[in-house]
Amino acid sequence: MGEARKRGCMIRQFELVEKIKSYDPNANEEALNKAYVFAMKAHGSQVRASGDPYFSHPLEVAGILTDYKLDTATIITALLHDTVEDTNASLEDIKKLFGEETTRLVDGVTKLTRLELQSDHAKQAENFRKLLLAMSEDIRVLLVKLADRLHNMRTLHHINDKAKRHSIALETMDIYAPLAERIGMQEMKSELEDLAFSQLNAEARESILARLGFLREMGGSLVARIIAELQQTFENAGIKAEIIGREKTPYSIWRKMQHKEVGFEQLSDIMAFRVIVSSVEDCYHALGVVHSAYPVVPDRFKDYISTPKPNGYRSLHTGVFGPERQRIEIQIRTREMHEVAEIGVAAHWQYKQGYGQREGRQYRWLRELLEILEHASGPEEFLEHTKLEMFHDQVFCFTPKGEIINLPNGATPVDFAYAVHSEVGDKCVGAKINGRMMPLRTNLENGDQVEILTSKAQTPSPTWDRFVVTGKARARIRKYVRTKEREQYLELGKSILARAFKEEEYEYTEKSLKSVLKVFNVDSVDDLCANVGAGIQTGREVLEAVFPGIKKKKKGAAQKIISLAGVRSKKDKGKPSENAIPIKGLIPGMAVHYAGCCHPLPGDRIVGIVSTGKGVTIHTIDCAILEQYAEVPERWLDVSWEVGAELPEFHVARVHLTVLNEPGSLGSLSMIIAKNEGNISNLKITHRSLDFFDLLIDIEVRDVRHLTDIITALRAAPVINLVERAKG
Repeated sequence: MGEARKRGCMIRQFELVEKIKSYDPNANEEALNKAYVFAMKAHGSQVRASGDPYFSHPLEVAGILTDYKLDTATIITALLHDTVEDTNASLEDIKKLFGEETTRLVDGVTKLTRLELQSDHAKQAENFRKLLLAMSEDIRVLLVKLADRLHNMRTLHHINDKAKRHSIALETMDIYAPLAERIGMQEMKSELEDLAFSQLNAEARESILARLGFLREMGGSLVARIIAELQQTFENAGIKAEIIGREKTPYSIWRKMQHKEVGFEQLSDIMAFRVIVSSVEDCYHALGVVHSAYPVVPDRFKDYISTPKPNGYRSLHTGVFGPERQRIEIQIRTREMHEVAEIGVAAHWQYKQGYGQREGRQYRWLRELLEILEHASGPEEFLEHTKLEMFHDQVFCFTPKGEIINLPNGATPVDFAYAVHSEVGDKCVGAKINGRMMPLRTNLENGDQVEILTSKAQTPSPTWDRFVVTGKARARIRKYVRTKEREQYLELGKSILARAFKEEEYEYTEKSLKSVLKVFNVDSVDDLCANVGAGIQTGREVLEAVFPGIKKKKKGAAQKIISLAGVRSKKDKGKPSENAIPIKGLIPGMAVHYAGCCHPLPGDRIVGIVSTGKGVTIHTIDCAILEQYAEVPERWLDVSWEVGAELPEFHVARVHLTVLNEPGSLGSLSMIIAKNEGNISNLKITHRSLDFFDLLIDIEVRDVRHLTDIITALRAAPVINLVERAKG
């Protein structure tokens, strides 16, 4: 397809029109000729890096798209796609001459071209974001863009700047080749990858080409002999089939070698054979014939007819030790499936209908990418999530109603829940896999039936971000965490500022803060409060900015807290000071963090240590770690649990025990903890002798009183020699 153009022969005007008329007799010949002349005049004497007239580029892009039998509006867009950016022509000119539809398409491609001129990573990400938005309105924008990129890659060697060639090739590999695959344009995807591979790793490509050449020499007519034997096998079974032999591209061979960590000789599918039959029934019949005639390579069978890929690809794949004991891959499909496999979206183009608006299974991924766009914090995060979405092998799982959900390898029930619907993901509390309750971090496997359990009270957990693998799930979770974190920092910051003002006997008002926004380089009072909550600025710093003379007036409030920590008696240890900031309603892990050294519990007298950008870490007032912060009083914060606060139901307490080394000891202590409504979340044996062993146990409890009850019960057990709360 298009071999003459690959060799650099420019297609002529009448050839272009005739080619379009050959597959679309109703094509608007007048508009095509007008577009050809308009673009040629507009580009005039401009030349490309190769020295060819610039007009050769839009003409070649149009030629590539005629190979895919695309409609007149798309071909005209290809001819005009650089005129607005690179010539004196305007969108208004195009609208007058070619109409609304073509203008909209040209505008979509033009906007992308402008962004593409920016080379840094953030601009590349922004470019990709714009591309998705444009192609969501009309997929033909993507088709023109892919053809544009393909011709640029074919002529990339004319660019002298090696770094620029590398950057363009990398972007092609990262973005455009996966997009071509996602809309099923396998042939274009393979050529884009191979052209990019020749720039990114020329040495590896040459090595693989040399090995392929050696195989061809050694095998001689091997492919022809294999095809002949397969043909005879199918004829004997009464199946009429067309068989095509093909060689994998150097890049796909190299990628498989890297992924499977195997050598060239160990690959089973360097040679693949496509068997094209007339019906779906014949596909399965042909598969049975192949498996009856030849030994099967284990774990190589895939049925993409009953479970198509998201891009609409359908085929049966199997690996066998075929004719002449050659290890080969066989792909069995109908003619229609073959066309979709090769040219994807273009295979079922409908001229009279708005294909860009088409809703189908192959467009689910596009809607999901747009949803990621909505939740990502910026273009670079969006690019990270969408790369996750586009690069993966797949597992096929089922809902209880039998709907197929395509997910990447390593996906979990949380990924599945978000793939079903964003709201289902947000409210997910548990999952049944094949009828059994399983942890949310379980890796799903092909054929699993997954039922998601939800609760209206549930919200996305920050811990999910550690194990989800789909871009959609990660973007949604991170957006929730960002939003909640901001709310928590804002609430904490306001409390810190209110207390700071009160201690110096000033009235806290938003108006007083507005006067210092420029000092702290923020746009709003909320931004300033959130920064204080996050520890970027302290309450004292803001107070001193509002009232510059205050430094001399009174001793820092933080110094008082340090003094309190040193002299507070046991009698008042549990009582918060009147200026303590309540941590009511603050979610652990966001604005506040509970220290792992002392494991503070409701009922403990606590103090906060502010960490820049991380909020406040809560310690018990007698935690030994606090001595490290004696020289930075500005980081101390007087905090309290506040009676009746809506705190998490359970907190982790750490207990140190010495237990008799005899059978049943661990059983006895775990039974005591369970009877007292505690739950062991972690256990570590720190020392063991013939008579005793020492343990550290983390126990989930409600508060200090609950922990005291458990410790009292443990002390009464004969097998327990010593039990005390751990303090570091």
